[in-house]
Amino acid sequence: MRLISHRGNLNGPIEERENSLVYIDEAVYLGYDVEVDVWKVDEELFLGHDIPQHRVNISWIQDRARKLWVHCKNVEALEFFNGLTSNINYFWHQEDTATLTSKKHIWAYPGSQPIKNSIAVLPELLGDNISECYGICSDYIIKYNI
Repeated sequence: MRLISHRGNLNGPIEERENSLVYIDEAVYLGYDVEVDVWKVDEELFLGHDIPQHRVNISWIQDRARKLWVHCKNVEALEFFNGLTSNINYFWHQEDTATLTSKKHIWAYPGSQPIKNSIAVLPELLGDNISECYGICSDYIIKYNI
């Protein structure tokens, strides 16, 4: 099962650290994939959930591409990643039941399970059935490391 840290969180949300480069690297170092929120504003990339907060360059993302799940937070970010020829796994969603990532993984909104071979996002929120999932994205991802 693919274990994906939500914004770098491992054992509960720490909002002031979420989507920061050091926090993400800590989760990657421990072997987890990480879902990151990416914005494109005035030709620059930023990490941040509700607003662009942490400036990041494309080489930082490309160096970690095999471990990152890039959630495009604005259309400009989506267009940017769609125009690349690199191996970055990116997606756009808001409150859709599910969306496909650029690598054809089903990214499912909380409460949408079971969806066979999908990524269950925050399954702990609504007690989602994760028995048929390909992966889990959680703020408490350590709990799923069985």
